[in-house]
Amino acid sequence: MSSSLSRREFLRAGALALGGVTLADVLAARAAKPAARDTSVILLYLHGGPSHLETYDLKPDAPLAYRSVFNPIRTNVPGIDVCEHFPRQAKIADKFALVRSLNHDVNIHSDGGIVVLTGKRPTVLDPLSQSKSEHPDVGSVTSFVRGPHPAALPPYVALPQAPYMTRPTYLGHQHGPFAVGDPSTPYFRPPLLALGGDTRRLDDRKKLLGDLDTMRRDLDASGKLATSDTHTRQAFELLSSKKVAEAFDLSRESDKTRDRYGRHLWGQSCLLARRLAAAGTAVVNLYINTPKNGDEFTNWDDHIQNAGRPGHFAGFMKTRLPYMDEALSALIEDIYARGLDNDILVVVMGEFGRTPRLSMNANGTGRDHWPQAYTALVSGGGFKMGQAIGATNARGEFPAQKPYTPYDLLATVYKHLGIDRHKPLYDATNKPVPVLPDGDPIPELG
Repeated sequence: MSSSLSRREFLRAGALALGGVTLADVLAARAAKPAARDTSVILLYLHGGPSHLETYDLKPDAPLAYRSVFNPIRTNVPGIDVCEHFPRQAKIADKFALVRSLNHDVNIHSDGGIVVLTGKRPTVLDPLSQSKSEHPDVGSVTSFVRGPHPAALPPYVALPQAPYMTRPTYLGHQHGPFAVGDPSTPYFRPPLLALGGDTRRLDDRKKLLGDLDTMRRDLDASGKLATSDTHTRQAFELLSSKKVAEAFDLSRESDKTRDRYGRHLWGQSCLLARRLAAAGTAVVNLYINTPKNGDEFTNWDDHIQNAGRPGHFAGFMKTRLPYMDEALSALIEDIYARGLDNDILVVVMGEFGRTPRLSMNANGTGRDHWPQAYTALVSGGGFKMGQAIGATNARGEFPAQKPYTPYDLLATVYKHLGIDRHKPLYDATNKPVPVLPDGDPIPELG
């Protein structure tokens, strides 16, 4: 066996980013479950709650205190307008649908996130936004129900980090998200390089693969590989899998493609998400917080003093929105150009919208939390695109047509993934809990 990669290190490598649970544990827990059709979901979770009035539901005819601070622009679908800072999306509106009538009743960040990601409203709300989910989110459920991928790809990947408010709960840590980190950094490497956090000897990817190849030959020669535990062998296959390594390897993309997505966190995350979904990862959750670091960047929580910085929130959004436009439009166009639009569903949403009436004081202008009305974007999945579903009233306060809930949106996601939303899961007390306690697929999407 190679002296530079011991069996102990290999087992440590099996922990990956799953909090100490080994790959063998992951594979063993899912072994009895049949693999499903390779449909995938890329979820862009806009942390903080994006303003529907500054993105996809601008209300230019509303009173000044309500209307968007930006102008609407026409798209290539008659009757659908979007924000002026979304010119690239405006050219491909025939490839997405807007659900403009989403609503729920939880105006707290963590709890709102739990509502939209798990489909189960918390029984006790935490005003400090520190609550954790009682029910697993869509990625963990999919990992549990769909089972392992034939090429051992992680079923649930989070970029660059896992949602802070959800957890796999009673399904087990092995069904939690595989957190990858920031793929836009120049030192980003596929996560298979992380052996127990010690990367001093792993700067060269070829060296690691060489170690794994040597280890495999040694084990094969000794007969130990054939007689070892099945799931440990499968874990070894994952670590040495060419398909897994290639899926995570952004260097295989041309400079032109990487530039098209944008050389920033959101752009490179969208590109990596497309690679993973195309390879067979079932759910990729992109935690869309800020595209870059710097005082000019904030997340989507556009109060008067977002991140403690006074000023007009339109300034921060004007900086932020073009990054979103670049990354999202490239992702959607790429999926359609590759003929993957039936297999991959893109969903863009936050935990809620923002107050229709602008808040103003000496520190600036902003909008506060507003779950009573907000918009989500969906693209692909074999659904009907080029439409706006539902509508809010003249001031963007409440749904006026075809009100839907985040549970309905999640039911649509589960429909695409081929998961029965009524399927019972069993909690820690062995009580049956449905995958999705409430909600039906949005019929207009088909």
